Amino acid sequence: MILPCRKLFILATATYINISAKTSEAFVGPSASKFVSSRREGEAPGRASISLLQMSEEASTTSPSTHSSANDSARANGGLLLSKLTAFSTDGEVRLILASQSPRRREILDMMGLANRYIVQPSPLDEEKLQEELAASPTPISPQDYARKLAESKASALGEEMMTRKQNQEQKKSKNVHVRGSTFILGSDTIVDMDGKILEKPKGVENAKAMLTQLSGAWHEVHTGVALYRMDHRKCDGDDEVQALELELVSSFTDTAKVKFTTLTAEDINAYVATGEPMDKAGSYGIQGIGGQMVERIEGDFFTVMGLPMHRVSGVMANALAQSGFVH
Repeated sequence: MILPCRKLFILATATYINISAKTSEAFVGPSASKFVSSRREGEAPGRASISLLQMSEEASTTSPSTHSSANDSARANGGLLLSKLTAFSTDGEVRLILASQSPRRREILDMMGLANRYIVQPSPLDEEKLQEELAASPTPISPQDYARKLAESKASALGEEMMTRKQNQEQKKSKNVHVRGSTFILGSDTIVDMDGKILEKPKGVENAKAMLTQLSGAWHEVHTGVALYRMDHRKCDGDDEVQALELELVSSFTDTAKVKFTTLTAEDINAYVATGEPMDKAGSYGIQGIGGQMVERIEGDFFTVMGLPMHRVSGVMANALAQSGFVH
């Protein structure tokens, strides 16, 4: 009796760390190489590659890179959020609100150890209107500033809405205050930058296919803008919600990663768009999902491409807690 012949495919990978005198880098097998942050010799740790557009801006104006240097120093003073996670709670002295509906950003915050320690509250900002205003501005705005401005606007719009509620509440009879503290509002926005052209979420199937065709076989940059606002608050007897007292910008920055796409066939593009995954993502792809197969290489932070630069956000939030006196 002849048994049917079957084929078994075995996938093996290996990971190892190589530490040299000049730089520390992680080298992985080919199947996982897209997740590695690579640096050129002499490049500062944690900084993504700088494009010609960024360099020209740095020579003429204060750019996101200037904000980056300031935040790097602040991060060094405050350390990381690892030892300060318990400072946040959803109903205690220090609260954290994510002004975004993005499941990717929630996933990243959860991975940081913040699961069940923050609140998701979508921003009331009219993003399309602001995008149109920025595009029509007589003063050209760089993709990096564009992403940071959107992040700041998302967070501040939510904060201002909460401040308005506070003013209405103050018209009520005065009550005894039993909780005082601060609420931190985190806003973020991610865009894809192809040679200075901003690629937002696709308008439809054909638009998604056109974007992927444009990205095929080429390098592009992904910019994620981040803004953290602090709002002092109080809670009075008998109130269900906290009252906002004051709103201030703690920190804002843009983190950039460079991404290299493999050359895509029309069949690949059609099949990917048919999954529906590209339709709610900037540049029409998600690196953390099916679209990760299209990424050949990445320079910078993987989480920046996913939607929230974990390392830098950790440092900024830790420093904010330290500066506010909630942790030491």
